[in-house]
Amino acid sequence: MSTKEFGRTRLRTMVSKVPEVTIYFWIIKIMATTVGETAADFLNTNLHLGLTGTTLVMGALLAAVLAAQFREKKYVPQIYWLAVVLISVVGTLITDNLTDHFGISLWVTSFLFALALTATFVVWYANERTLSIHSIYTTRREAFYWLAILFTFALGTAAGDLVAEQLNLGYWKSALMFGAVIGLVVIAWKYAHLNAVLAFWLAYILTRPLGASIGDFLSQPTADGGRGLGTAGTSAVFLATILGVVVYLMRTKKDQIAVEPPNALA
Repeated sequence: MSTKEFGRTRLRTMVSKVPEVTIYFWIIKIMATTVGETAADFLNTNLHLGLTGTTLVMGALLAAVLAAQFREKKYVPQIYWLAVVLISVVGTLITDNLTDHFGISLWVTSFLFALALTATFVVWYANERTLSIHSIYTTRREAFYWLAILFTFALGTAAGDLVAEQLNLGYWKSALMFGAVIGLVVIAWKYAHLNAVLAFWLAYILTRPLGASIGDFLSQPTADGGRGLGTAGTSAVFLATILGVVVYLMRTKKDQIAVEPPNALA
């Protein structure tokens, strides 16, 4: 077998470092965003770690899990989704720190994170010529991917709090609004030929404020427009559900696909 033939065989056996986008992907993603909101509040307030302490602890855990994720050669559900849950919490904490510690308005943080996310996509595309999550099979692409994920969570936190609290729309109305916008994105993708990669990232960004609004609605006191379930109870229910779905995916492998890197041999 020639070197070129060996290269073709090796590349075709590579698998993506991220899951296939199925209904399970979106279920876990929305629940992870909810946990990001409620768990950050629980650790900060109920366990009295404070914003700084919570940020340090969760940042260290995220760094350790991402290190494990980068070491893997393929998609591993338990590691990948643990990283998503932790990055959701850290993204929330970044926004909360900027707002509460440094007094930066939600308008400004929303703009800054939108700018940072746009810059990430621009540099990612300039280097890789694709933003498709089905092409995450190199360390550099994975680094761009996780950086983009972090900014989507930080942006979603800022935008969700801005709409629900500062603009006084309320939690459940905010959830309905963001859900409706996601629905419009799906319709545009399915019937108006919206680019699939663009549709994915728009939906991914919007699920963050959707999940945050759901989490706040369930956990916050009734006097503040919530249902009063508390951050501990809400986090526990959603974490248990995420765990159940991830275990199901580990056993069935319904979200795992093999891919051939596009243009890898060009």
